[in-house]
Amino acid sequence: MTESIRQSYQRSIEQPEEFWGEAAGAIDWHKPPTQVLDQGNPPFTRWFADGELNICHNALDHHVDEGNGDRVALIYDSPVTQTSTQYSYLELRNEVSKIAGVLVGQGVECGDRVVIYMPMIPQAVMAMLACARIGAIHSVVFGGFAARELATRIDDARPKVIMSASCGIEGSRVIAYKPLLDEAISLASHKPLGSIVLQREQCPASLQPGFDHDWEALAATSTAAQCLPVPSTHPLYILYTSGTTGQPKGVVHDTGGYAVALKWSMKAIYNCDPGDVFWAASDVGWVVGHSYIAYAPLLKGCTTLLYEGKPVGTPDAGAFWRVIQQHQVSTLFTAPTAIRAIRKEDPDAKLLGDQTKSLRALFLAGERCDPDTLAWAQEMLSVPVIDHWWQTETGWAICANCLGIEQLPVISGSPTLAVPGYQVQILNAEAEVQEANTLGALVCKLPLPPGTFTTLWQNDDGFVESYFTRFPGYYETGDAGYINEEGYVFVMARTDDIINVAGHRLSTGAIEEALSAHPDVAECAVIGIADKLKGQLPLGMLVLKSGVERGKEEICAEAIQGVRDHVGPVAAFKLCTIVDRLPKTRSGKILRATMRAIADGEDYKAPATIDDPEILAEITADLATMGYPSGV
Repeated sequence: MTESIRQSYQRSIEQPEEFWGEAAGAIDWHKPPTQVLDQGNPPFTRWFADGELNICHNALDHHVDEGNGDRVALIYDSPVTQTSTQYSYLELRNEVSKIAGVLVGQGVECGDRVVIYMPMIPQAVMAMLACARIGAIHSVVFGGFAARELATRIDDARPKVIMSASCGIEGSRVIAYKPLLDEAISLASHKPLGSIVLQREQCPASLQPGFDHDWEALAATSTAAQCLPVPSTHPLYILYTSGTTGQPKGVVHDTGGYAVALKWSMKAIYNCDPGDVFWAASDVGWVVGHSYIAYAPLLKGCTTLLYEGKPVGTPDAGAFWRVIQQHQVSTLFTAPTAIRAIRKEDPDAKLLGDQTKSLRALFLAGERCDPDTLAWAQEMLSVPVIDHWWQTETGWAICANCLGIEQLPVISGSPTLAVPGYQVQILNAEAEVQEANTLGALVCKLPLPPGTFTTLWQNDDGFVESYFTRFPGYYETGDAGYINEEGYVFVMARTDDIINVAGHRLSTGAIEEALSAHPDVAECAVIGIADKLKGQLPLGMLVLKSGVERGKEEICAEAIQGVRDHVGPVAAFKLCTIVDRLPKTRSGKILRATMRAIADGEDYKAPATIDDPEILAEITADLATMGYPSGV
């Protein structure tokens, strides 16, 4: 009998060794593990600790050895360069082997770190897999990241070499990477032995003899490197995520647990089989790009799609639909902000046509998906639209509608149930488990499942302090929400985004949900601003859909009434303004904390991940017209 999702979940919690031991059977081990789970030193859980494997072998060589070398492994679609190419598993394996040989030739050994600072081109994925092939630990930094931020990551990871490209292309802008890389190296205390630079014709770089090396010249003469088996617990990569101050947090994911969890997830969560085309419309610099562009689809034998473009503007709001039709995409994974951007430009989906016939499901993650956006996507695409919740630290979904096990009814505003392996609970400030429908801190009871982070790079103390100290025995996600009677999880806001209005704790997500239901609103953000009387008051910022010509005051009045109707007078929602755009990170997260600091007159630093810093000046001007900061 087929196992239901609740049965599968129960077994993963009660018998984790049996559950994940079975999943590990899908991995090609050099030395199979005899122990599945080691909890001898919590919270440092170790999975498959005595096993040995190579994840690049599992992602590429395994499929070639099985006779599937001709299957398409990677499709590269670049509207910004007007090119589209594809690589079979055999071709990708051969390219990766050559690049791994380049690294060996530059003195890179197992355990050495390699920083990858590249745009969305196939060589970025090749570089990651090449590192994994020889046991080097890659640290991908978003291409075009500011020099000072790149320098801090160089100092923390201490790479032997840096792999880069001469430029990236963001919409119509060509961004030269080499000057940023040169400045970062000059700022960093740690000096790598050299750099390997892929020259792009849009903006070739000048190379420094003896330090900078031409990528293609080295690859042309390199000797193909074979896969090196490493322990399951060997770090696969370091991925830096935003810390509250100063030092970035280098999240470490291991090799064996990560491989097992990701391959399992491709079928269990996304219902993908070998040969399916899986498109994660993200960037390799983010965790989604690591897990679901570079690794999971290839581990499963799927075709992964790498897109160098935007949801809108390359050339228009029909770009995603064109890609889906052209490459027969089965599953699309993107951020809600991408769908909002498409809806804002093309609210009636006139550019959609019948281009998405191949699409079976749309998955959303990266930030909370408001019900209105989900409903619009569902109506326009006529496929399941699945909001799911996960983090850089977890590496894969904490909560999802597991389509490959049992498709459950979608409840708007919820990423459905906890995924097998994750014991999600709600705690209050005293670490007491809360009843159904009670807002509190979202946590995961230990042990975390395989694939989740194992530590922070060279900072075990910070790992424990940041995530496991406030609620001993639990992983603190930093998100707030509640769980209903049926076990559906509702992620409402970051813990920092809970607003306290006259003693009432309100989530920004609930108010944003009401605002986004307004027919003229494309997207919105709510922040809590300081107030002498009530402590905090919610302030809403609305971005209107294209073509809306109604009066702003009228729309704001309707939006305020909508919050009163949906959330209640307790929200005390009276402050509303219309803005041209919202400040976001490059991965689509709205910078609520930064806007809150501007409104309250606090000092702030523009986050390094911001997409366009000029938006903060626009927001500052908009808030000033409302009388903020008020000097409270």
